[in-house]
Amino acid sequence: MAHELYTRTNQKIYFAGLALEALGRAEQGAAMNAVALAQAEREAVLFHLYGALLGLCHEIAGYYRLADADSPRAERFLTAEALAAAPNPQLGELVELAGNSDTWLAGLLREYSGLWQPPRAPKKAKHDVTQPLIQAVSLDEPSPAPLLDRQELEQWRQQLKSLAIRFRDGLSEC
Repeated sequence: MAHELYTRTNQKIYFAGLALEALGRAEQGAAMNAVALAQAEREAVLFHLYGALLGLCHEIAGYYRLADADSPRAERFLTAEALAAAPNPQLGELVELAGNSDTWLAGLLREYSGLWQPPRAPKKAKHDVTQPLIQAVSLDEPSPAPLLDRQELEQWRQQLKSLAIRFRDGLSEC
């Protein structure tokens, strides 16, 4: 593998695609651990998408010779302070996307950050003391759908891929 910054970004985008294929197989599988396999692949997709984002940040930082160009966290590059220290259009677009909570990039950062949070039990309202303590439960209820579906993850991958291609066109010296 060449030791160019773009190779890591490309590799992570490709790995995210492989994990998405495995996620599709896990979701269609009838194995007893299909739910666990799907969750593992969903997390793998997020891991590789974040790595691709970080790789893209490294590409931009390398081109503009930014300070802390080898930072291990993408969030380090996606701040107004980092943009003010070295203004450039590519980083400006990333900062804007990351700052708007409705964008795919903000969703990616939020979901990736959530991977590192401990599990939390859902909050329940206090019970009315006049209601019975024992409740009937149906075992046939479907499990809740995951927050992130495969199509949304694939959209994020395509967005990141097209962004990298467009940025590279702007970064290349003519």
